[in-house]
Amino acid sequence: MTKFKRIVSLVIFVPLGIVLIVLAVANRQSVTLALNPFRPEDSLLSLTAPLFLLLFLAVLFGMALGSFVTWWSQGKHRRQARIEAREAVRLQKENTAAAKPSPSVVPANQAIVPAPASNAALPAR
Repeated sequence: MTKFKRIVSLVIFVPLGIVLIVLAVANRQSVTLALNPFRPEDSLLSLTAPLFLLLFLAVLFGMALGSFVTWWSQGKHRRQARIEAREAVRLQKENTAAAKPSPSVVPANQAIVPAPASNAALPAR
């Protein structure tokens, strides 16, 4: 199975790497990202970098943001799983405690049953 995973990884990551390298080579020119919409020429709130770097950063930011939003939205399910895991542990302990025989109870095969006083007390066949 590990050989299969390695082949699938190569089939996916080699073309992806080639595409990323071609994208980086094709977009080497520097661009200015202005973060001030009212004064774009303001150099304090602007960033000059190669276009491919800004594209890669935008993709990484989107992946991180998407991961965080997914983690946040699934929080109620993780909380419910924790509650149910605690309940399962509690029930397992309770079940284990109930399965142990108490010392005051005598097993049925060791119990002493008194014999009937006379045959008259027995039901007729």
